[in-house]
Amino acid sequence: MIGYPEMILILVIALFLFGPDKLPEMARSLGKAAGEFKRAQIEAEHEMNKALNEPSNDKESKIKKLAVEMGLDVNNKTTEQLVEEIRTKIKSKEGTPIKAAGI
Repeated sequence: MIGYPEMILILVIALFLFGPDKLPEMARSLGKAAGEFKRAQIEAEHEMNKALNEPSNDKESKIKKLAVEMGLDVNNKTTEQLVEEIRTKIKSKEGTPIKAAGI
């Protein structure tokens, strides 16, 4: 961590290297760059959260659709949990005879 004495030393060196006319301009440029970096970081975090909350591919959306069609609750469940519930429901149906239409 940089303390006050180190900051003062850096500012004095910068003053000698660039002169008093360039320092405010450089400070503004540094501030703008820091702001742009922060904005990009927030946008990236927003996109990541959006991607995590939405089905990431067609396979996941099909699994969720199948679970809904089977009458399963899909809220707050991972794809793996839904697959396991679908398997359990299918296995429970295997013991019951399938009715043929028209027979």
